[in-house]
Amino acid sequence: MKKVIFLCAVCVCAINTFAQTETFDLATYIAPKGWKKQPTENAVQFTKKDSAKGTYCIITLFKAVPGTADSKENFDLAWASVVKEMVTVSAAPEMQPSSTEDGWEMQSGYAPFESEGNKGVVVLATSTGYEKMVNLVILTNTDVYEKNITAFLESINLKKINTVAKKQETNSDKTVTSNTIARKDGFAFNTTNFDDGWTSTVQEDWVEVVKGNIKVLIHYPKEGTIFSADPEPLTNTAWNILVAPRYSNLKNYKTTYISTYNRPYLGMGTATDNASGKEVFIVLYRQGQTGWLEFITNDKNSFIQQFRFDPETIRWDSETDLLKPMERMVNYNKFAIAASDFTGTWTSDFTGVQQLYHVYTGNYAGMNIHQSNQEFVFGADNLYNWKLLVVNGMVGNMKYTEVRSSGKFSVPNNWQLHFSKIESGAKTYHAYWSCIKGARLLNLLDAKSPGNDIYEVYGKK
Repeated sequence: MKKVIFLCAVCVCAINTFAQTETFDLATYIAPKGWKKQPTENAVQFTKKDSAKGTYCIITLFKAVPGTADSKENFDLAWASVVKEMVTVSAAPEMQPSSTEDGWEMQSGYAPFESEGNKGVVVLATSTGYEKMVNLVILTNTDVYEKNITAFLESINLKKINTVAKKQETNSDKTVTSNTIARKDGFAFNTTNFDDGWTSTVQEDWVEVVKGNIKVLIHYPKEGTIFSADPEPLTNTAWNILVAPRYSNLKNYKTTYISTYNRPYLGMGTATDNASGKEVFIVLYRQGQTGWLEFITNDKNSFIQQFRFDPETIRWDSETDLLKPMERMVNYNKFAIAASDFTGTWTSDFTGVQQLYHVYTGNYAGMNIHQSNQEFVFGADNLYNWKLLVVNGMVGNMKYTEVRSSGKFSVPNNWQLHFSKIESGAKTYHAYWSCIKGARLLNLLDAKSPGNDIYEVYGKK
């Protein structure tokens, strides 16, 4: 039995030119003779079994998916997202020596498994190269098919992707991004190209964020999706309002949430996109103040490759850190500013309340209130008026303070806003727009104290 396992260390090499070869995605191979072949869109599978003896072997070659440059990291991801989805393994994989051929580095390992009472060994071979990964899984309970497996592995040849091919692939990804037309809403910038490859565009009901074939929709707040008025759980209600109208043929729908502070809500499933007719994997997510984020990928494995975890396995409070890459996507609701954007009145309000009690007696000692309101009124020729009203003190003994300034504003760059006078002198803010349904919010952070990362948010009257 163990001899079968070491086959996973075989390095892919040149194919036998005298046998008929077949092609699947980036791989060419010689199919094992007499084995049942079952091709799908994402994989090709070969099966051989002897019902009388109860022996079998299943070889599955998967379509290439995006990967990192770290071959071991790709193997670990594939073990979690592919192997553990197929069978229940009883131990961590025992790794074999890696090998490299034509720019592809292969990591391989094996472990005992059990599936519906059947026991055997699972082998995973993950080849990493050219920003992609190709996975091959073998499930067997015998070494009878050792020669067939060896011949198949030796016949595999993975395509060597040249620079031109990579460039065409990159351009193809950019085409996906550029196909999204931003909604015109009277502001100068409706698209943001971030340094990490993500691109955001303003849409009617969400901000669409795209990178390659991964799409994330930052949904604007919508009635019924914040607090559920229905007996359905909140995730189901939000799914029915935000997601379901644009898809059909929903399969394997699941929901989960973690009972913790700022509890995460997760809903997921596979469905047909009504606009494109393609089947996609969807994850709907919300945590705290993120609002609802919709993640759309070609399949679940593509989601795992990008966000580094399987959304179906989240269970415990200690695992919520895995959600941070998803949570950070809300930061892509960010668009540059221009001087022409600033017209009318923009306000920001804050209220803080403290309930006070005597430390010794525990008796109620009153309420302390702090309220502030800032207002910018932008006019022609870059003129502005600014006002700050502060109300502070104990109820029954409130103090009111008002400060006013006026002058000219300028936009030194598309992410900063400068005022000639705020209170006692000139002030520069880091600035950007974020979007909500039918409007925008102005986010300002004092450039002299950016370390606190707390933006003052202004809405237009």
